[in-house]
Amino acid sequence: MKRGYAFKSCNVIYGDAGRSIDRNMTILIHEKGLIEKIGKASDVVIPEDYETIDLAGEYVMPGLINAHVHLFADGKPFTLSVNERLLKFAFHHILDTKLGRNVLKKRMKRNALTALHSGVTTMRSVGEFFYTDVKLRDEIKANQFVGPNLQVSGYFLSVTGGHGAPYLALVGDSPWEARRNVRINVKNGVDLIKICVTGGVTDAKTVGEAGRLQMTEEEVATICEEAHKIGIRVAAHVESTEGVRIALKGGVDTIEHGAEMDEEIIQLYKNNPKALKGYTAVIPTLQAGYPSAKLDTSLTKLNATIKENSRLVYDSMLKGLQQAIEHDIKIGVGTDAAMSFVTHYDIWRELDHLIRQTKLNTAQVIERVTKSNAEILGIDHLTGTIDIGKQADLIVMKHNPLDNIKALSNVTMVMVNGNLIQTPSVTRIQEVDELLDTVWDSTSYEY
Repeated sequence: MKRGYAFKSCNVIYGDAGRSIDRNMTILIHEKGLIEKIGKASDVVIPEDYETIDLAGEYVMPGLINAHVHLFADGKPFTLSVNERLLKFAFHHILDTKLGRNVLKKRMKRNALTALHSGVTTMRSVGEFFYTDVKLRDEIKANQFVGPNLQVSGYFLSVTGGHGAPYLALVGDSPWEARRNVRINVKNGVDLIKICVTGGVTDAKTVGEAGRLQMTEEEVATICEEAHKIGIRVAAHVESTEGVRIALKGGVDTIEHGAEMDEEIIQLYKNNPKALKGYTAVIPTLQAGYPSAKLDTSLTKLNATIKENSRLVYDSMLKGLQQAIEHDIKIGVGTDAAMSFVTHYDIWRELDHLIRQTKLNTAQVIERVTKSNAEILGIDHLTGTIDIGKQADLIVMKHNPLDNIKALSNVTMVMVNGNLIQTPSVTRIQEVDELLDTVWDSTSYEY
């Protein structure tokens, strides 16, 4: 009876930019799903009851962590100029039915598995319908199917007329109503709280609405107090400088998307006494903003309002990211997968974007999508690096991602919690890939 796996003759990238790559290594993975031993192939004795997989010089690194996803959609382009009455009808008479919920759950499971087969072994889902994300997480934990590690937030918390309201959000218009909504989400089994401090691009009807303040500092602070007293983190959708300021003063743990900073904001990121761990991290989503902001509308089929809001948000988000790197603010990696042109299998594009647009090198962006993300999500004791005693969340590639980050677009094996997927399979969305490849394959293109 097989008691574990041995990855033999592999090159190990640990997920920590401070550690160099080790070559011709063997990794032992115990049947309980933990990394048991790491050492030179010549020094490690492989037990007879372990299945040996000779990787013959392929590269092994920690599974990727996507810290900002939605599972309800797959990244196919969708128009956002939907008639409100039609949207209301579709929600109540199609989505919010037994059949609709079953279809939604199957779609979300398919998207989670797509991510896993592409090398994403951990996902933080930050806004879904009907607590379907909670159900999927629980099924994975109960070993009903092999899926990625999931952290889930259930519904957004928003305000009347706010981002995501009323269909994707619990609505509250005072600190006490906001506190009640935290309690509702917690009762339904969420791992974190997601709030919408400002408007967003997807449902903005006028230029400038995307970053407009919606929550008050008092509402944010109450949400954070309620969540933090039971050790739950708060993630804040924010797309303007003033929104970032309010969110930080309220004590959120992560800023999702982000915006340009001033000195007060820089200091609050680094030393935030109201945040659960005393600091706040930023998780930009450049690949979600870029296509809508920069590509011609003849290609994206988006209207002028969406394009301009996307441009304003993307430019400010990028500036904020560059400032965060300059001032050593904690940075994670998320893609906003589900949005138009952002699939669940192309996180490598976000990393490539980071390399092109900042001073980060490949080792540093790999650290941010593994080790740093694990630290931000509070799971670094479990995953994020290749270390003895941690979960065997691993990916295998033929080529070295430190030489070319695009190596991550073609993983040959995936392991999550010791469960091995020897022939991962991803169904790609041709229309999205072809559009984005016109950018990535053009040597003369400038962001």
